[in-house]
Amino acid sequence: METSGSPGAGDAQAGSGTPPPVPPPTTTPTGPAVTGPLPYTPPPTGGTSPPGARPESGGLGLSGGDWPTQATNAVVDLVGTVRDRTVGPVTTVARGIVFGLFTAVVALMVAVLLIIAAVRLLDVILPSGVWLPYLVLGVLFVVAGTLVFRKRKVPTP
Repeated sequence: METSGSPGAGDAQAGSGTPPPVPPPTTTPTGPAVTGPLPYTPPPTGGTSPPGARPESGGLGLSGGDWPTQATNAVVDLVGTVRDRTVGPVTTVARGIVFGLFTAVVALMVAVLLIIAAVRLLDVILPSGVWLPYLVLGVLFVVAGTLVFRKRKVPTP
């Protein structure tokens, strides 16, 4: 009694005679293979139920053998909704803070550079030393500060 091959070699093909086919990867119309769970497609509505089918259980819509998929899709939808309502506004606020700080830093640098340029320009234009441009700009800033101070609104006690 001779057996061909190693023991159990014919076990993989027992039953149907061929190995089960490997399903191809699911692809989207615009991109590569989908690696996560498939998108939710609701079951068809309408029509009549087959004879002997059980009625809906407690109005939850979890009937038949599809309730694990429906429960998973409900959780996925809930997580997506929560993420959209929280991450979106937080991202908008964070962008506003970052762009606001960037704008403030750039505006401060521009203001300092403009003051330096004004001192140098007045130093070239005015005939005396650098004290006169400092005096002119100092008087200009004091007048501007006084005008802004007068425009303020004093809170009533």
